[in-house]
Amino acid sequence: MQKIYLPIICCCLYVTLQAQQEPQYTQFMFNKLAFNPAYAGSFESPTITAIYRSQWMGLEGAPETQIISYNQRAARNRVGIGGHLARNTIGITRTLTFNIDYAYRVPLRRGYLSAGVQPSIRHLYQDWTDPRLNASQKFDGAIPTEPKSKIVANVGFGVFYTGYKWYAGAAAPRLINNSIDFADYGGNLSREVLHLNAMGGLTFDVAEELVITPQVLLKYVANSPFDADINISALFRNKFYGGLTYRTGGDTNGTGESVDALAGIQATENLFFCLSYDIGLTRLRKYNNGSVEAMVRWWFNPPAPDDTEKVDPGRPWQ
Repeated sequence: MQKIYLPIICCCLYVTLQAQQEPQYTQFMFNKLAFNPAYAGSFESPTITAIYRSQWMGLEGAPETQIISYNQRAARNRVGIGGHLARNTIGITRTLTFNIDYAYRVPLRRGYLSAGVQPSIRHLYQDWTDPRLNASQKFDGAIPTEPKSKIVANVGFGVFYTGYKWYAGAAAPRLINNSIDFADYGGNLSREVLHLNAMGGLTFDVAEELVITPQVLLKYVANSPFDADINISALFRNKFYGGLTYRTGGDTNGTGESVDALAGIQATENLFFCLSYDIGLTRLRKYNNGSVEAMVRWWFNPPAPDDTEKVDPGRPWQ
């Protein structure tokens, strides 16, 4: 088995902990609750959503994420409640995060303005006995030599507006800069860093059975440049969905991080599927086979067809 040398591991862990502490999702338009607690209650029907993501396929130790979320309205549509459980692995690090989402929804003339809060518990685990590590290295006191774990609590906040033809929101999912360091003595090399995000979308009925929705997700981490996911989505006959996303960022070559293709279908009144594939644009593309993401959503009480659209890009706040 090929060994991973200590300097590379330390570098990768530092970059991961500082730059991608939160999982990355291509299908952000179907996973808004993971970014903003104020989105809770945006569905007329209680819904459950599950997503699986494999990033940089073929690259050993690459990120892999599973998330399941629940979302519903309460108190005569004035309250949104939900929660989600996410598991993320990268290298020797595994995290399990449970969030509870609560939103208070204020009806306005043409939509709802929501404010939401998100208490969170996260379990972090690092397996320093992983055989992929080079056991011949002489570790110092700052580098663990056995499995380590810890639990950290956090809280997030967000605002979200939904109108008939557009939506917009902003959030800070984790406000507390917890220590996530596993050093055997002193030191505090790694902390949770503040992540900010903003998203918005606008719907155009370009034909009787065709809806187009441009939408964007902006992401910012302290001391880093803004990243953006810029998406254009189409919904045909309220059944067939397709989308294309350009993700900025990546390395210094200036071409961005990836171009992503999405395709989905409303299989039944209750059930929607979507698949996406990311084509990398960075120099890392030589060492992986792209990224894939699969999503399934279930509506417990689907609304009538003339009431509201079930697929997000048709009415993007859904």
